[in-house]
Amino acid sequence: MQDVPTIDDAIAFLHANLCGTIRFESEFRPVKIVVQPDGKLVASVMSAMLQSFDTTLYLPDENESGLHLEVSLEEFQPKGDDALLCDRWQIYHGEPPDVRWARISIDAARFAGLFLDGDALMLANPLAECSSKVLREVNADKVSLRRFCAEHAGMEIDEPVLVGVDAYGFDVRRAFDVIRIPSEDLLENEADLREELRRRGFSLGAR
Repeated sequence: MQDVPTIDDAIAFLHANLCGTIRFESEFRPVKIVVQPDGKLVASVMSAMLQSFDTTLYLPDENESGLHLEVSLEEFQPKGDDALLCDRWQIYHGEPPDVRWARISIDAARFAGLFLDGDALMLANPLAECSSKVLREVNADKVSLRRFCAEHAGMEIDEPVLVGVDAYGFDVRRAFDVIRIPSEDLLENEADLREELRRRGFSLGAR
């Protein structure tokens, strides 16, 4: 009997698929996103996308097997604390294709036969406060990070960089994109994160 998908499956799928297609009015364009600490999304967008009242984000694409998100876009300026959101996007994806930036709220979603309220997908990252410190420790150990990618993603990466972590997994940047390595358990705090990384071969100190 096939397992029934859960909200956790949908959230994990969202975090694992940061490149997709956005439909605004009758137009379709590729888009790259990051998930910000409060669970909303951020993207570099065209002006026309900000003016649309009917916008759908398909991850990874329009295929029925993916995640379909009904979304609302709110423009923000890359200044002050908001500039950090743009910096985070560029750490993941490089140079932005457009000059406008938008926070993307999820209004509703469809995933594997489930119809979901958008708020249920926009969960705050419980590791947001500790992630910078742990990322620095992991990225200082390139040998273990390469082994981590080889063993858990099946990829030999010369210069991997761990750029993000959340309750559901790890984002590792390679030359031209970001790969996702799921966590074995749900990571609810820094102690969980460090324990998971130690199990996977990193020599990290206690919290």
